[in-house]
Amino acid sequence: MNGIFLTQNDTFIIGQVAWVLGKIMEGIFTVLDFIGIPNIGLAIILFTIVVNLLMMPLTIKQQKFSKLSAKIQPEIQAIQQKYKNKKDNDSVMAQNQEVQAVYAKYGVSPTGSCLYLLIQMPILFALYQVIYSMPAYVTKIGNAFRVLADKIISVDSGNFLQNSGIDTIQSTVFMYGKSMTDGNLQNGIVDVLNKLSSTDMQTVIQHYDLSQLTYKGELILSNTTTTGLLDTYNNFLGLNIGDSPWNLAKDAMANGAWLLMVIAIAIPVLSAVTQWINYKLMPQQNTTSSGANDKAAAMASSMKTMNTIMPIMSAWFCFTLPTGMGIYWVAGSIVRSIQQIVINKHIDKMDFNEIIKKNEKKSAKKLEKMKENQEKLNAYANMNTKNIKNNASINNSADKTKNQTSNGSTGQIKNYKPGSMMAKANMVKDFNEKNNK
Repeated sequence: MNGIFLTQNDTFIIGQVAWVLGKIMEGIFTVLDFIGIPNIGLAIILFTIVVNLLMMPLTIKQQKFSKLSAKIQPEIQAIQQKYKNKKDNDSVMAQNQEVQAVYAKYGVSPTGSCLYLLIQMPILFALYQVIYSMPAYVTKIGNAFRVLADKIISVDSGNFLQNSGIDTIQSTVFMYGKSMTDGNLQNGIVDVLNKLSSTDMQTVIQHYDLSQLTYKGELILSNTTTTGLLDTYNNFLGLNIGDSPWNLAKDAMANGAWLLMVIAIAIPVLSAVTQWINYKLMPQQNTTSSGANDKAAAMASSMKTMNTIMPIMSAWFCFTLPTGMGIYWVAGSIVRSIQQIVINKHIDKMDFNEIIKKNEKKSAKKLEKMKENQEKLNAYANMNTKNIKNNASINNSADKTKNQTSNGSTGQIKNYKPGSMMAKANMVKDFNEKNNK
């Protein structure tokens, strides 16, 4: 890899998905720039809506599966209760067949949820790559940063920020400047600049005298009279989305900007609240019924604990990561909640008797195929048993034949090489035995 941040991600599958999503993000930002509002925060919100709309068919299938799973769970639990203390092979096979029959009746697969998650995971990872590394995927933003990088290179001759004396900048270079050691110094510097807080960025601007640089005739960084391109891109409700809410809150408190501090803290709080609402809207499995077994109850309890902890973790991540990530999480949770409400209403209106009726023929075919496969397995097992018995009989017959051809009471078989010492000794033994008789 030439670089894992500014240089576009080239991880297998994730890199290709990120490239596609990056094109969508660049298209959105280009349209916003054309109409005069080139704002990254707004672009992230629109990007989140567009991607969720594109994923709507997959989301509907996943949510439909979750809703149907909640509907069929009592039937599954009743089957599990029926075979609770039966551990023999026939009972286990019968239980599996009955469970498969229930899934077939409702037209869903027991592995459906895992399949949907496997499809969504590369998309989610790619989304983070695009949002967290905007200069790598949006050309105009990247080019503005590259002008700054070129000036830094001309001053430092490649020894980027070695003399800055600021620990946070040095640690940022260590964490995000991978492109520097991979031979792409310009990309590595942009990686670092993109991750710096506002305070550290001001230090870099003064150290390298970057305040007067322009891109296509426009000032890149703000001064006392003019707002620069990067501040225009990054400003969202008065916040610099490149900063974390933690840094924004500290700066706001130091300057007495209480409204900005409230807005900064509101983002991680909204992230946690919207995710919690999202969880509450999801179909919940009923494990309080008498048919619920201990295993299902334990799994449901684990899921409940996880869904309680995740919003708290989300709030913490949003508090420490750039504000842009928090905007994405809040926007994504809101969009998913709206989708969930629509899907819940749609599924609640579904006639499950009609669903079962439509799946009767398909279910019958699946069950017949399962039965045929089981019969084949049983026949194969019986055939193997017969072969084992036949082989045992043949071996016993061979042993008897060997015993019949053995010599006298010693039971040794006359199978000596002609002319060998053992053959000669055996001839003497036979001669003596005959004379004794």
